[in-house]
Amino acid sequence: MSLLEINGITKVFGEGTINERTALSSVDLMLSAGDFVTVIGNNGAGKSTLLNCIAGVYSVDTGTITLDGKNITKMPEHKRAESIGRVFQDPLKGTAFDMTIEQNLAIAYYKNKKRGLQPGISSRDRKFFREHLAMLEMGLEDKMTQKVKLLSGGQRQALTLFMAVIAEPKLLLLDEHTAALDPAAAATVLSLTDKFASRGDMCTLMITHNMKDALAYGNRTILMKSGRIMMDISGVERKEMTVEKLVEKFSIESDRMLL
Repeated sequence: MSLLEINGITKVFGEGTINERTALSSVDLMLSAGDFVTVIGNNGAGKSTLLNCIAGVYSVDTGTITLDGKNITKMPEHKRAESIGRVFQDPLKGTAFDMTIEQNLAIAYYKNKKRGLQPGISSRDRKFFREHLAMLEMGLEDKMTQKVKLLSGGQRQALTLFMAVIAEPKLLLLDEHTAALDPAAAATVLSLTDKFASRGDMCTLMITHNMKDALAYGNRTILMKSGRIMMDISGVERKEMTVEKLVEKFSIESDRMLL
């Protein structure tokens, strides 16, 4: 059984107007537990719309979305967030900038748990946060009472990624989460992404414009064009794929869609 099942979802913006645009057209996609799928495609291909529909930001016009055996198609975004972690391109979007690191972690950690009557952050929580922050190897475990707004972009995005997985979600959605970082910070965050995605049964969808990264990370790569999934590459085919071959294949498949 697939952990994430997307069946025939369609999303049209501005329906019935001169600005009508079909962002997703009968998209089918299935991810098994542990899958790490990279998503590439040109601007307007439907990549971010796909993630937004899965997360519940947009409602779909047709089709169904099932996560861990539960139909979430009509479930509100805040309820889906209990099982879905997400990191955006902008490092400023994933954290509460005027709160401390430990306060941000507490919000993320307890989003799908009951806290009981005890207020604030317990010493047990702080020990747990400190031990896990050390995994980032950025020294943030010694800055837990520091406000997030004082962190660098790379530190903040690494923290956002950690916050997205700390509650052990079923699904992790990454929308070009390294695009706004300098090369060194991007490499660090990608390495952490690979580490987190390889643990447990969580499945991951990562949008990227970098075809090299799309082939270097994960176990599957899908290519989108005009709201459709054109290719789904895995196994031996993906291992033998080069960026040059991928560009050529993408161009050939794009031409076929126009015929």
